[in-house]
Amino acid sequence: MILTLSRTYFPDGTNGKLECNGKLICYTIELPWASNEKRISCIPEGEYFISKRYSKKFRWHIEVVDVENRSFILFHPANNALRELNGCIAPVTKLSGSGLGLESRQAFIKLKSLVYKSVEREETVLLIVKS
Repeated sequence: MILTLSRTYFPDGTNGKLECNGKLICYTIELPWASNEKRISCIPEGEYFISKRYSKKFRWHIEVVDVENRSFILFHPANNALRELNGCIAPVTKLSGSGLGLESRQAFIKLKSLVYKSVEREETVLLIVKS
């Protein structure tokens, strides 16, 4: 499975559109670009593998693995990038401003279901991040 995240950068946040085979899955919000600085920047553009992950805080969620100089980059619910994200990616149903979205939990459930089905079929899940 190949997921493509097409981004638009703003001073207050990064907005994206996440697609699979040209079909919209959801929108995304992230922190603004800040030279890949931990906890204050979105991740660099590039290609990354995706895996399923469990933590007490987020329960079952999605991890973007092997991000240069970063760790625990996750897809998890959030509606305000500056307040709720530390470098992770939040799926949202609708964009409502720079780094702002609505109905994140619903978008996350949809994305997680799609990714987990692919992982359970032992397919590789690749994320391509571009502008």
